[in-house]
Amino acid sequence: MTSSNQEIEVKFCVRSLSALPVRLESLGARTAQPRVWERNLRFDTARGDLRQAGRVLRLRQDEAAHLTYKGPGEVHGGVQHRVEIEMVVDGFDQARAFLEALGYEVAMAYEKYRTTYALEGNLVTLDETPLGRFVEIEGTAPVSIARLADRLALEWEARINDSYVALFERARAALGLEFQDLTFDNFRGVEVKPQHLGVRFAD
Repeated sequence: MTSSNQEIEVKFCVRSLSALPVRLESLGARTAQPRVWERNLRFDTARGDLRQAGRVLRLRQDEAAHLTYKGPGEVHGGVQHRVEIEMVVDGFDQARAFLEALGYEVAMAYEKYRTTYALEGNLVTLDETPLGRFVEIEGTAPVSIARLADRLALEWEARINDSYVALFERARAALGLEFQDLTFDNFRGVEVKPQHLGVRFAD
């Protein structure tokens, strides 16, 4: 999150991430977080009240444990905007127990490998997910995000404003998948193509 309680971001599906680190470093980017494995748990009520309202309650473990709330998203200037409140908590297991004591339950789990770069007030993440490889740009305004996408040779018209969870739902429908969690183990042996996600490559 690059501004106070506001997430402004867009993502791109790419064939390969290998050229991005060199390209970013040539622009003066610094590594904000080296490659790390993320485990995410998305919580909801038994009736799915948060999902139906477009809200997200998430617990993430990478180098620390993070508790996150996201409000419903709106697209302005071609980029997704939503309220985001995030905090570091003392422990993943304790936070999970806290949420479950309040009546929330794990609706799904998802994971990815993420490398994060900082450049001119923007965050650029290189994501390796069970659905494929993605570049996510988070910034303070759509115009700066679009400008950086162009400098990274990413096609703006191929941008994605959907979450990984929404892309997963498309893949489940297109491929007839029955499992509920977006994990590497579940996708072992499953070939996911951009058309299964309703997107196209931006590189």
